[in-house]
Amino acid sequence: MEPTTNFYGLPPEHSGAADSRIVIVPVPYDGTSTWMKGADKGPGAILNASGTVELYDIETDSEVYRHGIYTDEAVTEDRSPEAMAEAVRRCVQGHLANSKFTIVVGGEHSVSIGAVRAQVDRYPGLSVLQLDAHADLRDEYEGSRYNHACVMTRVRELCPIVQVGIRSMDIGEKPAVAEDRVFFAHEIHDRLDWIDAVVAKLTEQVYVTIDLDVFDPSIMSSTGTPEPGGLRWYDVLALLRAVCRHKTVVGFDVVELCPVETNWAPDFLAAKLIYKFLSYKYR
Repeated sequence: MEPTTNFYGLPPEHSGAADSRIVIVPVPYDGTSTWMKGADKGPGAILNASGTVELYDIETDSEVYRHGIYTDEAVTEDRSPEAMAEAVRRCVQGHLANSKFTIVVGGEHSVSIGAVRAQVDRYPGLSVLQLDAHADLRDEYEGSRYNHACVMTRVRELCPIVQVGIRSMDIGEKPAVAEDRVFFAHEIHDRLDWIDAVVAKLTEQVYVTIDLDVFDPSIMSSTGTPEPGGLRWYDVLALLRAVCRHKTVVGFDVVELCPVETNWAPDFLAAKLIYKFLSYKYR
């Protein structure tokens, strides 16, 4: 198979910059991760796996690629996490100005800060839905307020958040938790009646940030900080489907894949997840 140079290996008529309604922005940044390094290789691994995703989605009876999916040049700013966030903001802002639906593919979770800033500028009433194993509510960590462990504190300074799948945090983060806006993994496992409650707490316009460690390590082992007891594939799809049905999703990101050369299944899961989410958005 020839190497994939754009997401899903699409031909030019479905992947051009001018005509595509959808833009994917890779951000291979791993400057602040604190355990296993390798998230900078995540965008490339997802890109490579995406070439094997079937372009017809059975569930929605659709081929979302026909809306056009353009793969932008990677954002490679790495002087500091602050500089990286600003570079991502400028890139996403440019695509939003051209009415493109924009997906950021990380890289570690700190890449989301710039993306959310761009979205809030365009949609002042925005709320952010976080799917994650970790609360990420530290104000500062290891000398940086832009560390991946601080991402949701920075986001909450911009707009309301709802957190789903959380099952790990430091005791110092506990005072920052808004208990009526967090759905801990131990409270929602093996049931789906929580999904309507999540949707009800979101504003009309929603940005979704998906840290892949929200999934259980049995299906998503390739993350820098895996946590047992995560959500399953159909749990996450049910939530994304409901959000797309009842709210206006204005963009999303998928972050924290830390690929392992001997296990390609998590790379494919991430590529398929992006395509499924787009299929719900444009069904």
